[in-house]
Amino acid sequence: MAKHDRHFINVFSAVLGILIAIALILIGIARFVDKGPKGVRNTDDPLLQASAHERVKPFGEVAVSGEDNSAKEIAPTAVAVAAAPAAGAGADQPTDGNTVYQGSCNACHGSGLPNAPKLGDKAAWAPRIAKGIETLDQHALGGFNQMPAKGGNVGLWTRP
Repeated sequence: MAKHDRHFINVFSAVLGILIAIALILIGIARFVDKGPKGVRNTDDPLLQASAHERVKPFGEVAVSGEDNSAKEIAPTAVAVAAAPAAGAGADQPTDGNTVYQGSCNACHGSGLPNAPKLGDKAAWAPRIAKGIETLDQHALGGFNQMPAKGGNVGLWTRP
């Protein structure tokens, strides 16, 4: 074996020894830092169980026609709450457009959900306006795409 080969093996062995020493030191530090019980949990803890059940509960439940669905919770959504008719809706319904917009339309058209053109967005409204006032009335009163009839407020009057 040549002299430079032995020198290379000696340097390689020294570097390897240093790396092994560093690895052992890091393992020792990791064990020192990570003291405490491993994998032991008190499964009888009611707070832990309640927390786990809350995290893994289903997103929703399906209400089936003809079955007793009274135990199922119906959580109102922001859109459903905003689109719900006001108490006593009907004959005394507001007649100004701003009040109707704020109470029924703003939930979707104020935020652009779902694909609802925002108030003042001329580019988004232009193709709709081009179809004419009759089509706009028909869509507003009867619904269009994801928008429910009368913006979800069934208490709104219809145009005479």
